[in-house]
Amino acid sequence: MSKNLKSISRPTVLSVALMSAIATQSALAETVQLDKVRVTGNTITPELNSVTSEQIEKVQANDLEDLFSQSPEISVGGGADIAQKLYVRGIEDQLLNISIDGAVQATRLFHHAGRISIEPELLKRVEVNAGSGNALSGAGALGGSVKFVTKDPEDMLKPGEQFGGLVKGMFSSNTDSFKTNTSLFGRLNDDWSAMVSATNYNADAYEDGDGDEVVGSKFDQDFLFAKVVGHLTDSQTVRLSYQKRTDEGERPFRPQWGVYLPRNPIVPTDLQRETVTFNYALNPIGNPYLDMDLTVYHIDSELDRSGDFRPYFGSGESKGVDLRNTSILGQHKVTYGVDYREDETQAGPPTDRSNLEEDVKVKGVYLQDDIQITDALLLSAGLRYDDYELDDADNQNFDEDEISHNVGINYHFTDNWSAFASYAESFKGPTSQDAYKLFGTNSPDLKPEDADNTELGVAYESSTWFGSAKVYRSNIDDLIADPIGDGDLDGTVFTNVGDLESDGYILEIGRRWERLMGRLSYHHNDIEIDGRDAGGYSTNGVGNTIGDSLVATLDYQLNSQWTLGWNAQFVKGEDNVDIYAPGWVPDGASIDKPGYGVHDFYAQWRPSTTEDVTITLTVRNVFDKYYLDHATVGDLTAFPGYEISGFAEPGRDVRLGVAWQF
Repeated sequence: MSKNLKSISRPTVLSVALMSAIATQSALAETVQLDKVRVTGNTITPELNSVTSEQIEKVQANDLEDLFSQSPEISVGGGADIAQKLYVRGIEDQLLNISIDGAVQATRLFHHAGRISIEPELLKRVEVNAGSGNALSGAGALGGSVKFVTKDPEDMLKPGEQFGGLVKGMFSSNTDSFKTNTSLFGRLNDDWSAMVSATNYNADAYEDGDGDEVVGSKFDQDFLFAKVVGHLTDSQTVRLSYQKRTDEGERPFRPQWGVYLPRNPIVPTDLQRETVTFNYALNPIGNPYLDMDLTVYHIDSELDRSGDFRPYFGSGESKGVDLRNTSILGQHKVTYGVDYREDETQAGPPTDRSNLEEDVKVKGVYLQDDIQITDALLLSAGLRYDDYELDDADNQNFDEDEISHNVGINYHFTDNWSAFASYAESFKGPTSQDAYKLFGTNSPDLKPEDADNTELGVAYESSTWFGSAKVYRSNIDDLIADPIGDGDLDGTVFTNVGDLESDGYILEIGRRWERLMGRLSYHHNDIEIDGRDAGGYSTNGVGNTIGDSLVATLDYQLNSQWTLGWNAQFVKGEDNVDIYAPGWVPDGASIDKPGYGVHDFYAQWRPSTTEDVTITLTVRNVFDKYYLDHATVGDLTAFPGYEISGFAEPGRDVRLGVAWQF
């Protein structure tokens, strides 16, 4: 390999986070080996934030909030997982590009429900790119992208084994529930492997930090996952996967609010999603011009709300393809490709929102070039062209297209120190908002949304110390939303409601010893829409105000059997957060968001008699703190005639998990 090719792969790091300690399996030593997880913002190269499978296992993650509990730039609110919405730097996931194994999660079924449902059990990693990203982030990545990647059968097999299985059980004290997972995996021959996994989780309603049962948080979840991987030749690999996730329960009609009668009663709710994904990779050894990836996917999702209160059925279907290739041309690493997606959103009986449909087509062409100018200096630049077509439920047609560009530099001025600066743009044309609001109308003058993101920072990494500092500014112009006001649902009009500005900075410092790693991360963010605070309620689907966040982690490898860890999150209170909803609340209304501190702990034990058994004890919210996460809907109960609030978060939850691999 040439010097230039080696230097192209040099990490463009903003910060380095060590997420967990991994026991050394060597009989020659018992020193700790700590996995490095490189954490970046928008460096214009595909070095992304990561959540690893090891972290997921130790936290014993059940939902999105568990997954991102150590990420200060990412907030998840909602309490019950069906209500959970993800915010990156205060920007809601509707303005992000979300994918699972390359399958873009584009359709929305109900604006009061979270649109991302994922079972963490089979995740290999999660990659988050904060801020408008490079050309490879996908269409519509106004606030960034989130990529969930699932495990392959080979990831589950022990070295040298042809067949295996994993049986896991986890007891949760807060919900008095038991979660089970059974996975079987093996090699069909030297070239083909397969796996199937089934997860069942039936949970009672959880209790908040005051010991009160949170009505509407009980559920029954099932997850089925199957994957086949084949190595057609030394340079060709195919993956075919199938996922089916169901969630049933007696939920609040508006899942992100608590139960407030008569406005938000309990109704039977059934949520289901099926995904089929095909991946093909072609990367001949020694051929610098060909490294191709093809993804084809089909997603069906349904939300069924029966009962007497506004019965409703919504469905979404997405099918798409992404074809890309990477070529090494001297100092250039060029990735280029095309993607295409079709979305169909429907609302059906039983409801007066029946027989309505919207269709969206998104076509994209992109190119990203990483140029290793010197061993120390990397320049990256890219272009992306996207074309959006929307045929809405009112038989209006929208066709918008635009070119986005990005540029960035990363300079390693010593072996330990690096600095970067970047600027990126992204574009999103009008799309279907959500199935429940198909009865509404789109403004005939609807304009596309445009975003830009500017970032700069420095990072330091040595064998013992690591740290970083970065500042950013993100702008999204001509936001599309249904402005809340006048209490008139029949007047729903999706229009351009204004411009968003999200500014902030992230500081991080960490230290690693032989058996111990410690890390502190601090995030400050100000997010406004046309000069008003983002509020989570009045800016539903757009953004939320979240107080300054400090995350502290410690991981300690006691010996080859025991691993211990502690994680704490401290969020500063926010006063006088704007609530803008004419006709619902008084003009100039505001609320306070109290601050909170939450501590988590884990201990993992691998008995010396066998390496096949792992016992994990995780305690979430150790001190049983009562709080409303800032990423959920704030407390509006002080406004007469409109008393609502988001879910309080779960109180102390002791999770005891046992995993046996054979």
